[in-house]
Amino acid sequence: MTTNSLVLSGTITRSRRFKSPAGIAHSVIMLEHKSQRYEAEMLRNVYVQIQVILSGPRFESVADNLKAGVEVQVQGFMTLQQGRNGQNRLVIHAENVELKT
Repeated sequence: MTTNSLVLSGTITRSRRFKSPAGIAHSVIMLEHKSQRYEAEMLRNVYVQIQVILSGPRFESVADNLKAGVEVQVQGFMTLQQGRNGQNRLVIHAENVELKT
């Protein structure tokens, strides 16, 4: 088995909710992460903006709180998602989300 696990905190910049044709509730947020990390003994600014997908009933209790400006910590796995334009992008499928504000 290979490992695919990620924990990332940041601020929600956009969010939307919808139900799939099968009736499954989904929330999609854009998460913006800013931090500083040491690499090769030098301080580096880190900036990431990534889409996070939260699917299923376990996220319905927090879905109303997932709005722009809210700080969250997300735990999940990464995968490629192909957009309508044919471009692949890296997204996170959440397994857990914690509100920080």
